[in-house]
Amino acid sequence: MNAFPSLSRRRFAAGAALGTAALALPRLYAQPKLEKNKVSIAVGGKAGFYYLPLTIAEQLGYFKAEGLDVEISDFAGGSRALQAVVGGSADVCAGAFEHTVNLQSKNQIFRAFVLMGRAPQIAFGVSSKTMTGFKSLADLKGKKIGVSAPGSSTNMMANLLLSRSGLSASDVSFIGVGTSAGALTAMRSGQIDAICNIDPVMTMLEQKGDVKIISDTRTLKGTLDVFGGMMPAACLYASQEFVEKNPNTCQAMANAIVHGLKWLQTAGPADIIKTVPESYLLGDRGLYLAAFNKVRESISLDGIMPAEGPLTALKALESFDSKIKADKIDLSKTYTNEFAKRAKDRFKA
Repeated sequence: MNAFPSLSRRRFAAGAALGTAALALPRLYAQPKLEKNKVSIAVGGKAGFYYLPLTIAEQLGYFKAEGLDVEISDFAGGSRALQAVVGGSADVCAGAFEHTVNLQSKNQIFRAFVLMGRAPQIAFGVSSKTMTGFKSLADLKGKKIGVSAPGSSTNMMANLLLSRSGLSASDVSFIGVGTSAGALTAMRSGQIDAICNIDPVMTMLEQKGDVKIISDTRTLKGTLDVFGGMMPAACLYASQEFVEKNPNTCQAMANAIVHGLKWLQTAGPADIIKTVPESYLLGDRGLYLAAFNKVRESISLDGIMPAEGPLTALKALESFDSKIKADKIDLSKTYTNEFAKRAKDRFKA
């Protein structure tokens, strides 16, 4: 007779243990299985501050922490990286948000899923050597303008500025100079008369007296002056098909980037120098850090696309590109905040 209470106690203990295990199950499955562990990311000009959050996530192991084996291929400019993704040789592009608008105008739906930059970080400068009598952008007619690569965001901003001065792309010659040492050489040797590029290149040219800056979006104020609103910049984007088929993988990438953005909020100069590859400094640590301080506020805080950002980008593109028709673009298909919001909550960014 005493066996029954004992058996009941055993059953109760076993049931309680099962209940505890059941409660623990959600924790065990908190990180869903990735559809793709190996992901290839194409980027144009990885050494620039424009893509610093990507570099931080890579260097500090945040992609690996999410279970990702990421291969990053660096191209001369964002347009080349875009070609790699559209052509299928890369899964995801780290590039300018406005490319998603351009692609939709060609009936290709690509969606940004985590934002790295809330300002373009692009500056336009004219040569102190070949443009000594410069008075206005109209003086650039017939001149050579260096951009990271033809069709990239630096080219787009140059087109925007030229159009406001009554010039078109056909009035100048655009030359791809990259975003690092090659850009410095092209300007200092007189190969180009003006340059539209990102930091640290522009700060290095500016502080050495090689260029006169005439338009600047490396700060939030400068971005407002040029675009009339907040202009989203670097982001991770992929085809709609990739995002739909690989939501857990996209979430993992968004987590890694937002983790990097959170780290950047409190990182000091010494932390940056220790983390980025030595080659990114272009031989001058002091100027590299000066450039970082200049663009710091333009880095996204939490990876989320601001509500007004996509419309700012669309208006900018439409102002100089006749192929972009605002009434034909569905901006809701160019981005999603779904993944960044989850990452923000997780990392308290």
